[in-house]
Amino acid sequence: MQLHDLKPAAGAHRKSRRVGRGTGSGRGKTSGRGQKGQNARSEGFRLGFEGGQMPLSQRLPKLPGFKNPFKKTYAVVNLSKLSRFADGTKVDAALLSEAGLARPGEEVKILGTGNLKRKLTVEAHSFSLRAREVIEARGGSVKVLGQPRSVGPRRTAAKTAKRTPAPEAPEPAADKEPPGEAAPPDS
Repeated sequence: MQLHDLKPAAGAHRKSRRVGRGTGSGRGKTSGRGQKGQNARSEGFRLGFEGGQMPLSQRLPKLPGFKNPFKKTYAVVNLSKLSRFADGTKVDAALLSEAGLARPGEEVKILGTGNLKRKLTVEAHSFSLRAREVIEARGGSVKVLGQPRSVGPRRTAAKTAKRTPAPEAPEPAADKEPPGEAAPPDS
């Protein structure tokens, strides 16, 4: 088989209709657009035009706000729910999903509502300040999962520039004359 032997399957390729090529073709003169009128003209009408009636896109109410595509959603777990685990347990996302407190693969945030009665090692993607304090006060530990946001080199340079104090101006030497007084010319 050669390249010149290749051809599409039967019925897959159809010739495009050539309009406006004489009356004998059947599509001459008005090219299938009929007689006069809006649709016979070159512009026709725009998409969504309803003949002057108020278009559907303008009739529908526009709700305020917008949807943030970068919004982070967490499975929220309160401290009171963590008390069901035994002392010294390592609580992570997998254990929480087994207990029915989060869906598998979902990011977890621990909130400080309720009391904690156990010493636990908790691994989650986010913690509230009170939750972190209560877990550590009970002798447990907290580990934040996920990567911290990377900070670009320009931003770190700007931060370090703010932190470093400006160099102090050197003090004038005592043997030099104060500015404004000229030394007598040597003769």
